Amino acid sequence: MSNTEGFCDFFYAAPDGLRLHARVYGEAKSGHWPVVCLPGLTRNARDFHELALYLSTRSPAARKVVAFDYRGRGQSAHDPDVSHYNVGVEAGDILAGLAALGIEEAAFIGTSRGGLIIHVLGALRAAVLKAIVLNDIGPVIEPAGLAHIQSYLERAPKPKTFAQAADAQRSVHAKDFPTLTDADWTRMVGALYRETDQGLLPDFDPRLVDTVANLDLSQPLPALWPQFEALAAIPLLAVRGANSRLLSPGTLEQMRQRHPMMEMITVESQGHAPFLETGSLPDSIGVFLDSAEQQSRSEHPSGRFK
Repeated sequence: MSNTEGFCDFFYAAPDGLRLHARVYGEAKSGHWPVVCLPGLTRNARDFHELALYLSTRSPAARKVVAFDYRGRGQSAHDPDVSHYNVGVEAGDILAGLAALGIEEAAFIGTSRGGLIIHVLGALRAAVLKAIVLNDIGPVIEPAGLAHIQSYLERAPKPKTFAQAADAQRSVHAKDFPTLTDADWTRMVGALYRETDQGLLPDFDPRLVDTVANLDLSQPLPALWPQFEALAAIPLLAVRGANSRLLSPGTLEQMRQRHPMMEMITVESQGHAPFLETGSLPDSIGVFLDSAEQQSRSEHPSGRFK
């Protein structure tokens, strides 16, 4: 397909046959690790567009970047069985996409739910993970953060224009993101909504809301410390929004103690989840990936990168 916007659309079949989509940026064989971008619960590949352009064309080590739409999001087909909207099935979908693309190993960037999927990938096929960026997610999810997400999704606005959508997002999230510009909010809603004959609609299967609404937050959520500790040999960068309600400073400190190679960035004036294309974050992520790859090359000089 056309690459005029810096990417190509890639469609493939999930293990159960569902038609899924990803965006592919950059050259197939750049000589560097490819980067796989995994979005949040109701988000899609468009969230990573600016970061993907930076990593694939403007970073000193230009990389192939693949940003996935999970089933029921973006250009991927909706699943008739809502129970399939879970991180286990979605992790299997990502592995199927990587196989279809011929990618055996990569650096992974996971925002929120995407980071949870990375934990699952570590259990399913740790060898695919060469470096990890966790964006405002860790082994412990704060109930207050999930309650905020539940509340927002249940009362999600129904804007008629992108300008109204930007205003609505700002009214809900401005307290956690006080320094975002008009361009930032516009870019956000451009990724979140799609234009239809019925007007603007969120670009995800509306039944996804049920998977969150049915969570009982009066009970502690299962922690993923064993899965996180299994990633201890993989270079890791943890990004946390200073105003995040989902990832606590205490959890971040425990992550640092349990992962000897973990680096940390706290993004001031942002909440859940930081916009990875803003400020110095693209450069910081690029530097982290370059450093991790150089270290791996020095330890494994015959390594292959696809």
